[in-house]
Amino acid sequence: MTATTPQPQTIPLAPSMVASWKVNVKIYRYNPEQDKKAHWEAYPVECEPGDRVLDLLNYIKWYVEPSLAYRRSCAHGVCGSDAMLINGRNRLACKILVKDLIKNGGTLTVEPIRGLKVEKDLIVDMEPFFDSYRSVMPYFINDDPTPPGERLQSPAEREVFDQGTKCILCAACTTSCPIFWVNGQYIGPAAIVQAHRFIFDSRDKGAAERFKQLDQNTGIWRCRTAYNCTEACPRDIPVTQLIEEVKRAVLYQSV
Repeated sequence: MTATTPQPQTIPLAPSMVASWKVNVKIYRYNPEQDKKAHWEAYPVECEPGDRVLDLLNYIKWYVEPSLAYRRSCAHGVCGSDAMLINGRNRLACKILVKDLIKNGGTLTVEPIRGLKVEKDLIVDMEPFFDSYRSVMPYFINDDPTPPGERLQSPAEREVFDQGTKCILCAACTTSCPIFWVNGQYIGPAAIVQAHRFIFDSRDKGAAERFKQLDQNTGIWRCRTAYNCTEACPRDIPVTQLIEEVKRAVLYQSV
């Protein structure tokens, strides 16, 4: 009796159990080559409730309005390039889901983050933000003789500054700060978080240099502890807490 090889069966995919939503996406647009001032434009979109806001923006750009300008790269909440003002709050477009913002038939509003010059649509000039970042010397400083092996650090020493290492420089915290809106020279929460990461690193020796930069009229003392920065952070960094720790460090070194 000859054995027969069982043939694979084709199993049809089950139809989607989630009905499409119809939403209205209002985008605050500005093209300096055409517009005297920014204005709202609305785009009706069909989507799934589990879609991300970035998915909707991609659809609009790819199939409806190719001139729409915005930044995005990794689309996984790591690069930080797609920070936007979504329904009145700073968020990453690649992380926030439609269902977490509105219901079927609702309206999404998308604007550029505040406090930085708008170059086009949702794209802002990030150079002032990165100037502040560079000013705190966000790199390891240690002029001691190079050890034969690694510069060792205990888990407890690492934990002191661990939260600050999660920053992805999206500018969501800085551009949610009302002090930054009023005074663009304020160094801002993100730069202070970056300074914290090295000031509290037991292997780093550059704290005194960073204190000089932070202990200025446009430095840490501009912070009014509004907590906007902590609420805006997509990485759940306790930004306000880290700023307070830096303030105390500056005070103690000057005593």
